[in-house]
Amino acid sequence: MPKVTRTRARLSDGREIVYYDETAGRVPVLDPRGLPAVEPRCETRRDPLTGDHVTITAHRNTRTFLPPADRCPLCPGGPASEIPDPAYDVAVFENRFPSFDARTPEVSPRVDGAAVFARARGAGRCEVVCFTDDHGASTALLPLSRVRTVIEAWTDRTAELSALPGIAQVFVFENRGVEIGVTLHHPHGQIYGYPFVTPRTERMLDMAARHRAATGGELFAGVLAAERAGPRVVRAGEHWTAFVPAAARWPVEVHLMPHRHVPDLVALTGAEWDELAVLYRDLLRRCDALYGAPLPYVAAWHQAPVGEGRDLVRLHLELFSVRRAADKIKYLAGSESGMAAWINDVPPERGAAALREAF
Repeated sequence: MPKVTRTRARLSDGREIVYYDETAGRVPVLDPRGLPAVEPRCETRRDPLTGDHVTITAHRNTRTFLPPADRCPLCPGGPASEIPDPAYDVAVFENRFPSFDARTPEVSPRVDGAAVFARARGAGRCEVVCFTDDHGASTALLPLSRVRTVIEAWTDRTAELSALPGIAQVFVFENRGVEIGVTLHHPHGQIYGYPFVTPRTERMLDMAARHRAATGGELFAGVLAAERAGPRVVRAGEHWTAFVPAAARWPVEVHLMPHRHVPDLVALTGAEWDELAVLYRDLLRRCDALYGAPLPYVAAWHQAPVGEGRDLVRLHLELFSVRRAADKIKYLAGSESGMAAWINDVPPERGAAALREAF
């Protein structure tokens, strides 16, 4: 695989943009837009009944929503583009409408002055990762060299965000499809540097700690061994296994897990990166082949928190879709949304068989 070259620049409002190129020699083009400085207003409030952090970001309600292709902010060099250069391989920039931002002002520690309603400034960082300058492409159809470049960009950004003050966890993800709620069609993903450990990861930490106390073993290793011996493996390699989990929540859901314990993308070896590029692209192609059309999905990389539980939470991908049939969507209604009690209409064994047979 080609060596990736990193080039840093600034957009006209001061936000950072980083290019990851498969060939060296980029001289960044200056951003001609003359944008005003970003003034984010991000805060987190703690739900006193569940302990969950809820982020409040009024400025995001005005973000760009499904613009026409000629006004796409992720296409290179256009009049509305966030990327001034006329071409790029992979580009990463600070989100113009962030959920978390270190520049957000201080807030009072209590909502309405009530001690039961804890509040904090939403410091952190949110970045957009553009996988290609081709507006009509998809991640599943990128060449392996580009998928490998995307993985290197994810890894580099994970390392950089993890080192920033106040970042508790780094989340790499891709939303794809209007059914999921995307606001831009151009192939891209995002990275969040959270100022707190997310509720899902807190639950994983708790379950992994309980398992270790009860058995002395690693929970993720036990899950992987059981899945590899069962009927839900979709594809396995030397370093990774893709499987539909026994307790899958979604009608289409597949996890991709490394065979050894690593807390995050940064801890992977070059060989693990290489195989990951092959298996990740393969999974996306299988998903698109399920119904003969691009599948709406979320591809979510679970990484251990920056400062705790790094021996408990293993890096893994959870890829899932709301589509439960070619012409049907699974909506999160009363049981899921109201009580967080999941009901799946597709048996995981059937889902795994469909993915094995696809593509």
